[in-house]
Amino acid sequence: MTSRTARKSGSQTGPAPRLPAHETIYRQLRALVLFGDLAPGQAVTIQGLCDRLGAGMTPVREAIRRLIAEGALEFQGNRRVSVPLLDAGNIGELIYARQWLDPHLARRATERVTPFDLARLTAIDDDLDAAILRGDMRGYLELNYRFHRALYELAASPILTDVADGLWLRFGPSLRVVCGRVGTEGLPDRHKDLLAAMRAGDGEAAAQAIREDVVQGMEQVRRSLSRKPRDD
Repeated sequence: MTSRTARKSGSQTGPAPRLPAHETIYRQLRALVLFGDLAPGQAVTIQGLCDRLGAGMTPVREAIRRLIAEGALEFQGNRRVSVPLLDAGNIGELIYARQWLDPHLARRATERVTPFDLARLTAIDDDLDAAILRGDMRGYLELNYRFHRALYELAASPILTDVADGLWLRFGPSLRVVCGRVGTEGLPDRHKDLLAAMRAGDGEAAAQAIREDVVQGMEQVRRSLSRKPRDD
């Protein structure tokens, strides 16, 4: 059995084993950060997170510890944490990292993609388009992340995939802020160009499409965060 066949067959196996409770809480808290449910700069209490997640203090503290180590949360004192605010320097670093990393992973993914993989990516992108049309901000954020995460996984480069995923934790919350200001329709993407390039087996075109996708999105974050909110 080839590795490609194995990957497809593996997707059709039974349900994944149940996660330990502490890992489940970590993933739930990570999602709150990643999709902007915790607003950047807004301090929340540890007890408040326990209540929100319906979890005890020990697993929530462990999840917080992990997310602080990943740069996704910062300790504020008095049993409070917050999502870090991005500044112009932070965003510049993220753009610099992503405009190399994402194209590299897209190029590798194009070398390995199967028709099954392309169908899965297309289905995610179709759902993303539907979320945009109905103005579903949370749906857009989740599906956009799922699309990029699925692309990273196809690259079969676990170390770089972890790095790319960690970058999402840094800028993901700010995407929620941008959506709140410009709406989902104000966030263009180059996913269809990427998919066309992957179908054609053109790794360089795929890399260029994802580079433009990344730069467009990150520059929109930079512009949005540089504006001061209007006083109503």
